[in-house]
Amino acid sequence: MSATLLRIHPENPPQNRLLQAVEVLRKGGVIIYPTDTIYGLGCDIHNAKAVEKLCRIKGVHPDKANLSFICSDLSHISDYAHGITTPVYKVLKKALPGPFTFIFEASPKAPRYGGVKRKTVGIRVPDHNICLGLVRELGNPIITTSIRDDDELLEYTTDPDLIFEKYRPLVDLVIDGGYGHNIASTVIDCTNDDFELIRQGAGDIEQYL
Repeated sequence: MSATLLRIHPENPPQNRLLQAVEVLRKGGVIIYPTDTIYGLGCDIHNAKAVEKLCRIKGVHPDKANLSFICSDLSHISDYAHGITTPVYKVLKKALPGPFTFIFEASPKAPRYGGVKRKTVGIRVPDHNICLGLVRELGNPIITTSIRDDDELLEYTTDPDLIFEKYRPLVDLVIDGGYGHNIASTVIDCTNDDFELIRQGAGDIEQYL
């Protein structure tokens, strides 16, 4: 197996290119794509085999993996997350789309991986037209996890050509949406109806509280 490299304009992604990538997702493929922070590994949330493959690439067991979902807007979030109060929802409306991962209690609809029911889910709505377009065309969220670099100085690879060279034998498609950033999303725990900072990344939550 060898991945295809698909160049997509990050500001105005053409629908036919997005559909090409969505076709790969629908067939159970794993793709690499740009977000508003770093490049991510992704697959269809409803395809358990694809999730297992993604976890193998990442080197984690499915029931131990901290995987997040990419949604195209807030309407998907309540399907998978439980107990979102009005004050929390108001902050989400202000902060999203943006460089944040919000952690909530998992709803009964949240998919199981490795046969394990999740206690929590991480939700992202990135401010990036390629991944928002992918989710809209697919019709449901994409599972996502960051690609990390083995280089200690450069934690996240930002050059799509280098990403393609490295992951070509492992994934089905690499989307080149230009150079990525090398700062991950800010992770916020909302499970206690509060905004607890777990990891400071590209987003500043304070400005939305």
